[in-house]
Amino acid sequence: MLYYLFAYLEQHFDFPGEQLYQFLSFRASLAILFSLLISTIFGKRIIKYLLRKQVGERVRELGLEGQAEKAGTPTMGGLIIILATLIPVLLFAKLDNIYVVLLIVATLWMGAIGFLDDYIKTFKQNKEGLQGKFKVIGQVGLGIIIGATMYLHPDITVRSSVLSETKSEQTTLAQEGQPQIEEVKSTTTTIPFVKDNEFDYSSLISWINPSYKKYAWLIFIPIVIFIVTAVSNGANLTDGIDGLAAGSSAIIVLTLGIFAWVSGNVIFSEYLDVMNIPRSGEMTIFITAFAGALVGFLWYNTYPAQVFMGDTGSLTIGGVIAVLAIATRKELLIPLLCGIFLIENLSVVLQVAWFKYTKKKTGVGRRIFLMSPLHHHYQKKGIHESKIVVRFWVVGIFLAILTIVTLKIR
Repeated sequence: MLYYLFAYLEQHFDFPGEQLYQFLSFRASLAILFSLLISTIFGKRIIKYLLRKQVGERVRELGLEGQAEKAGTPTMGGLIIILATLIPVLLFAKLDNIYVVLLIVATLWMGAIGFLDDYIKTFKQNKEGLQGKFKVIGQVGLGIIIGATMYLHPDITVRSSVLSETKSEQTTLAQEGQPQIEEVKSTTTTIPFVKDNEFDYSSLISWINPSYKKYAWLIFIPIVIFIVTAVSNGANLTDGIDGLAAGSSAIIVLTLGIFAWVSGNVIFSEYLDVMNIPRSGEMTIFITAFAGALVGFLWYNTYPAQVFMGDTGSLTIGGVIAVLAIATRKELLIPLLCGIFLIENLSVVLQVAWFKYTKKKTGVGRRIFLMSPLHHHYQKKGIHESKIVVRFWVVGIFLAILTIVTLKIR
């Protein structure tokens, strides 16, 4: 909103400082500052409100050290993350940018599903919360919205090559009859560690017949649905001990912020030889606000937690990260960048599958881990949860650096 206000002031009045709002870096800095202030200052008030409403966590008995002390800690803290993200975005971002719109929709959509789950657990006294099938329906619904918009919206394009740096150079090209660079609709994405690393999803169907390329949405949209569902569930499973999900997610989001900024910048995308995505740089405003909200939330969520994010926060985090990865055409980097989410997901899948298999074969179910998800395995081994969290963060930072390195290692 403030962007449009200062644009109006610049157009009609000689208002000092109005041009600052044209700079992405300035607005991103304000966004992260505001989100930190909102999450830390107003977060305390939200926690007190949740305590008054007796929105306390009902902890299942899992035999973990320190578990009993967590009972009664307010949940639904994801509301802090959502508010601390959306308020700065509404103030400083270009709200007509399709990428910003998609991220706002993802935040509200997944936040609503998570809130409903937390509400049923807390106020309906139902430990299971929202039935799994309804969560999946919600995730699939968001995947369809994101996939269809990415495929159909005219503002979601890539540049076939980088534009000339100056208008004079573009004019010269036009006068000389040379083809100018154009924005094109594409289902292209990036393959890490591969030279000439662009891959078009349409090739998965066009090899049968070139005319089938127009049906690329039959491949693209299901892939988007899978990514949204997998990442949101991964974030949900990671939210098990104080500070783990918020801290790991902040690392992931900041890394995606680098990709968004580079991809949206003509000069840097040319220098690093990465796909140039017009208008994607505006996502930086959302990303900085979201990262600030996550870091601010850690003020109250680190051990011992004063508030839990609940599914309101974890599902929102997963949905936003998935949309960011898809929008920056870096979704194939998710297994690397979101390695913490992946290993948490795999630990549950392997544990359940092995238990069922051994029970069917021998009559006695056996386990690979002492408990899943993986962070509970380490708790069972007697490692304090603060040490587990910090070590997971260190692994997350390593994976983030390795992900950034893929910009040049091919």
